[in-house]
Amino acid sequence: MTFSDRAVQKIKSRKTKVGSWYLDTSLLTAYWEDAGSGQRAYHHTAPITMNYGLHEALRIVTEEGLEARALRHERNHRALVAGIEAMWLSMLVAPAHRLWTLNSVRIPEGVDDARVRRRLLEEFNIEIGGGLGVFKGKVWRIGLMGAGSTENNVLLLLAALEKALKAEGCKLPESGVSAADDFYSANE
Repeated sequence: MTFSDRAVQKIKSRKTKVGSWYLDTSLLTAYWEDAGSGQRAYHHTAPITMNYGLHEALRIVTEEGLEARALRHERNHRALVAGIEAMWLSMLVAPAHRLWTLNSVRIPEGVDDARVRRRLLEEFNIEIGGGLGVFKGKVWRIGLMGAGSTENNVLLLLAALEKALKAEGCKLPESGVSAADDFYSANE
């Protein structure tokens, strides 16, 4: 890894301490600057596999293109929301403040959070997160990130969630899968 003089000046002029040593460039620059003094301070052993993973992830993002990637995440989020709302479920966060990659869905009254998540995992190999803190048992956190943000995954999740909710005794007015599929057809 190399840094230009300008990059080194940026590193040195940081106002806040680096929160993690994984890519703490200030440790690396200090190590090389102390080389002439004979008192190099050992910085750390870099997690090389993490660096290779970061490189590959950035290569994939570059290949797809940032704008195309953002549009894909937005489209899949909106299809998921269409499916969720068709089943008369609701999102926790107002539309203007939602993340496309992490979707918080309110758990319907009388539905057992853990039982639904366990069914999704055991029957469909789909893992969604439960709520944290004050939202424990009140919301599901559904990730649509990176390679996992696909039309197939949205449709599969909605189908699995329909089955799990029906097993909990929920009467669903519409199919979330149909609503999401209609969204996809209208937003090619």
